[in-house]
Amino acid sequence: MKKMNSVAAIMATIILSGLAAMGGYPDLPIDLGSAGNFGVLAKTGISTVPGSSVTGDMGVSPIGSTAITGFSLTLDSTTTFSTSDQVTGKVYASDYSAPTPSILTTAVSDMETAYTDAAGRTLPDHTELGAGDISGMTLAPGLYKWGTSVLINTDVTLAGGPDDVWIFQIAANLTMASAKSVILSGGARAGNIFWQVAGGVGVDIGTTSHFEGTILSQAGINMQTGASINGRLLAQTAVTLQSNAVTEPTDSSKAMALRSADTVSGLYTYTPGQYINFAKKSITAPKQGNIQFYQIWSDTALTITEFTATNGNVAVTYE
Repeated sequence: MKKMNSVAAIMATIILSGLAAMGGYPDLPIDLGSAGNFGVLAKTGISTVPGSSVTGDMGVSPIGSTAITGFSLTLDSTTTFSTSDQVTGKVYASDYSAPTPSILTTAVSDMETAYTDAAGRTLPDHTELGAGDISGMTLAPGLYKWGTSVLINTDVTLAGGPDDVWIFQIAANLTMASAKSVILSGGARAGNIFWQVAGGVGVDIGTTSHFEGTILSQAGINMQTGASINGRLLAQTAVTLQSNAVTEPTDSSKAMALRSADTVSGLYTYTPGQYINFAKKSITAPKQGNIQFYQIWSDTALTITEFTATNGNVAVTYE
């Protein structure tokens, strides 16, 4: 499998108390954890009508390899993964040899955590835009929230720079009509686009349509015949492919986050409400309860240069 994101070797320890919390900021990309190592990840199965083309790894858990159908899998001699002529990458299942089962358990947990993170972002820039019909719109970076399903019946453009982030919170389902596209302009990157879909049906991408970004679906993801995606399909039920092209995007350009714990050796988790100022190399977040210990998670090694607590927040600067 590909190398997972590393935790930079830095930590600040400080005792803080009596600090008030404030609202969260939406512009940090969703931390996919080890789920980001997969182009397709599902809990109950992945099927295809050949021939699909998946660029990236695939995995299923807790269901086993028999739930991966249509790929003509060949089990590797290590019995830890399979290969397929339709997959540029490796295929993993929970019934393969160790360490694959534990790797998949972690990846699925990280997928669920990422879904919860995306669903929990606050202070949306837009609420109920278009009453759920965003057909033909050009959307700036930000946090978008709907209490309904979302429809894409004509092309949608996401216009912004390579460091900009889009997070779409959809309380019901996401449906895209046939022969339509999500278009990126201005240098926008698929790795910074996240679609969180809570509906019981899930996501349906129409015939020959093209999609961009990571889909985090509480239900299934269905790609109709000839549809394509530059992104990830992360489903808490099944992924259904029909002669599709799935291309895992490059990682987010903002692969960084503040993590915190209440003990130095505790479980470090994403710190809610954080805001990263890349120009000033600083991270600001509200103080949470008894939290006293902080790490910066990053793909590159960083050094904390200052740690302060003011106005109910903690502030970290780094280099």
